[in-house]
Amino acid sequence: MAMDRKQLIVDAATKSFSLFGYKATTMDGVAKIANVGKGTIYTFFVNKEELFQDIMNRLLGEMKQVAETAIDPDRPFFDNLNAALERVLDFREEHELALKLSQEVREIGTPMAVEALNQIERAVVGYIADWVRISVEKGEIKPCEPEMAAFVMLKLYMALTVDWKKTHEPLGKEKVAEHLRFFLEKGLAK
Repeated sequence: MAMDRKQLIVDAATKSFSLFGYKATTMDGVAKIANVGKGTIYTFFVNKEELFQDIMNRLLGEMKQVAETAIDPDRPFFDNLNAALERVLDFREEHELALKLSQEVREIGTPMAVEALNQIERAVVGYIADWVRISVEKGEIKPCEPEMAAFVMLKLYMALTVDWKKTHEPLGKEKVAEHLRFFLEKGLAK
């Protein structure tokens, strides 16, 4: 029974954070949505920060699974990179909590929302970095500093998919893959 109540609280809090953001979510509001007494929440979570972190950990776990399902060991590195980043970005754009946090950061700059988005970025960079290490060991890509390479790969992907369309016609998925491969694999030098 205890696990059911905890899950009920987590589901209610996820709903509240997704609808109202971090700052506007209260333990009273979560208790009302979950239809439990506020004290019940405190039997599972010390405070709002801990409850939020539990939800973030679940989101990060889901995101990692989404990226892992995109990886095919028989495909070349850059095809896998593009597929994994595409899935993670789609996940982020479809996940109500991630969207609400992005909006809250833009509008209010709530420190916990900023930290949550940083956690998402660190998780994605960490995941890509692990995969870069494996690809270097296999001789698929040149030796590099995995975390920095992963950071640059993510930022380049975000630039091509998110930032470019702010001032230009959006690139289709094939074009994004083509440009990602060009800048990372071939480069600009003759």
